[in-house]
Amino acid sequence: MADDSAGSRPAHDRGAGPPAAELKHDAIGFLDALVIGINSTSPAYSLAAVIGPIVALVAVYAPGVVLASFVPMLLIASAFYYLDRVDQDCGTTFSWVTRAMGPWAGWFGGWAIMMTGVLVVGSLADVAVGFGLLTVGLDGWAENDAVRQTLAVLLILVMTAICVIGTEASAHVQNALILAQVACLLVFAGVALYRVYAGTGSLDAVEPSFSWLNPFGEGGAALTGGLLLGVFMYWGWESAVNLTEEVKGSGASAPGRAGIWSTVVLVVTYLSVGIAVVAYAGPAYLAENAAEEEFIFAQLATEALGGWDWLVLLAVSTSALASTQTTIIPASRTALSMARRGALPAPLARINPRFRTPDISTWGVAVVAIAWYLVVNQISENALFDSLTALSLLIAFYYALTGVACAVYYRRHLTESLRNLLLIGVGPLVGAGLLFWLLVESVGDMADPANSYSGTSWFGLGPPLVIGIFIVLVGILVLAAQRLAGGPFWRERRGVADPVLVPGAHRGPGPGEEG
Repeated sequence: MADDSAGSRPAHDRGAGPPAAELKHDAIGFLDALVIGINSTSPAYSLAAVIGPIVALVAVYAPGVVLASFVPMLLIASAFYYLDRVDQDCGTTFSWVTRAMGPWAGWFGGWAIMMTGVLVVGSLADVAVGFGLLTVGLDGWAENDAVRQTLAVLLILVMTAICVIGTEASAHVQNALILAQVACLLVFAGVALYRVYAGTGSLDAVEPSFSWLNPFGEGGAALTGGLLLGVFMYWGWESAVNLTEEVKGSGASAPGRAGIWSTVVLVVTYLSVGIAVVAYAGPAYLAENAAEEEFIFAQLATEALGGWDWLVLLAVSTSALASTQTTIIPASRTALSMARRGALPAPLARINPRFRTPDISTWGVAVVAIAWYLVVNQISENALFDSLTALSLLIAFYYALTGVACAVYYRRHLTESLRNLLLIGVGPLVGAGLLFWLLVESVGDMADPANSYSGTSWFGLGPPLVIGIFIVLVGILVLAAQRLAGGPFWRERRGVADPVLVPGAHRGPGPGEEG
């Protein structure tokens, strides 16, 4: 495949002329992209959902596991940054892996990204609605499945409409939500730590210690389980890079920088609040209430803040609300990228001529996500949690694939400088290796039905693994249908990075080297 990454815009924008409608270039700035990347991880919700289970596994060493989970994320963020420099395509992993490793691997990378959106959007909306109702004192509505699910579906539709109306509108909503979320989290952390040192806490408080940052404190098996949860905490930061065609300064890799900085902001936030939670509640209390998942924050808010507990409830609600919207972005942009290359049905490539956003792919992701949410809820509430557990398989897969693609795509330039070797080659490969290891560990863990939320066997396996296998099988069927339809996409060959765009490289011949 002749490498056509010589420009700052994706390949479909060059050549015979621009298409009838394009994504709106320079729609948002670096800070907007950074906020979207942070909000996509749903910080408050992610903390609430996993801090209890992590403490149950590793006790006071939970902050160390949170820090250790950051390492593969930072290494993969480096891969996103350098790949975005040479191929600024909203399909990110799909486009990059296709260029580096061929269309089959690229297709499955894109499919994994789309399916993460389908699996998680309904759950995020459910949490946003539930905590929102608790915030305003409507506990009865929050406990009513019909009311909560109806409101969750309406919320998804509203957030999808905002995504379609425009990237600027999405960014404005995200900026407001991140301010409310971070402010609430900092108030909680500050009050909790003050009461720990003042000795006025109502639980078995423990003063923080530097030893808590040791991820190996409880041994290898506990660390593995904690890292799996940690990967979920950080997942989503790359939404900033999915907006690469719509961010100002794309030629200077502003989206890639936003992705890296979002992981840094996240690790600081997670460590600060995580230490405060463990210190105030104590490991025994958190371990006993680990099964409460996100509602552990509601309990701690009441204990630490008293009548101001609504602040933490609001933080979790706005966190899930923001992520409901931002999680649609990578799925819809990936679908758009795949469709315009001929890897998915052509209608998904339609861009609204007025709003210049991918309206059909955006609404398509939302409709499938709503259907998944409603169907799985009919099975059981635990089945919905099992579908979230299956996320770790997809996340680890496409992140690891991106890390490998970075080293492969830059393979002829890795020895040109020490920076290239470490940041573009070794780092992403180490990150990919860690994630592939976690993927294998996840499969083994999910095979046991006892490790699932449902605690039941589906075809002799745990429900999360069955859900993961189901997604792969559906993907194979869709891929087969597209392959039979033919098209130039399936004849693309592996390429290498354009030497002109390689950091620190000498100005070599133009693009077009073939692997």
